[in-house]
Amino acid sequence: MCKTEYAVCGSPHLLEGSLSAFLPSLNLAPRLSIPNPWIRSYSFEGKEEWEVNPLYCNTVREIYPYSNSNRLLNIVDMAIFDFLIGNMDRHHYEMFTKFGDDGFLLHLDNARGFGRHSHDEISILAPLSQCCVIKRTTWLRLQLLAEPEYRLSEVMRESLLQDPLAPVLTEPHLLALDRRLQLILEAVGKCIDTFGEATVVANDTTQPQSPAVHRAKLDT
Repeated sequence: MCKTEYAVCGSPHLLEGSLSAFLPSLNLAPRLSIPNPWIRSYSFEGKEEWEVNPLYCNTVREIYPYSNSNRLLNIVDMAIFDFLIGNMDRHHYEMFTKFGDDGFLLHLDNARGFGRHSHDEISILAPLSQCCVIKRTTWLRLQLLAEPEYRLSEVMRESLLQDPLAPVLTEPHLLALDRRLQLILEAVGKCIDTFGEATVVANDTTQPQSPAVHRAKLDT
């Protein structure tokens, strides 16, 4: 039996599944669960502000910790990841408390990913298209994965062949990655045309100076 509200259905007897990776207990590795600023409305009664206000990112930029850390850039990275896999259900993200505000985001609960390979949900890219900012390392990697010799679908196909459950993704899902990657590149390109590369592409490639360098400057 299949209903329209079911996330997946058999076709006719095969059913999509998911695997779960369990993190250490909260006693061993405390972490915070934080609402995604671009949380999606889950009812027909109203819309979230970002869904109706194209300038919503200006509000987010004024809120701690998005106002003075790399958190917003990490949110954009997460949105790009979710768009590639077609995950519309990123209502929260988590962080290990040990690493403070600048720790990495934990992309938990990706069960809604890789659903309809034929549909590209552009609204998932709202953090990117509304904020028009991206890490330089992310921008360079996306461009590389669009090159014929490093095509994202080919890289994924080769990687997944090593998995005991290979092929894991169907061919249409792999090809969807290439199509969605082009849409991401177009979104960044539109931002660059509007605001300039220096404003859009954030330089996260600069390595911090070693303590020895700091000491040398102090000595002089």
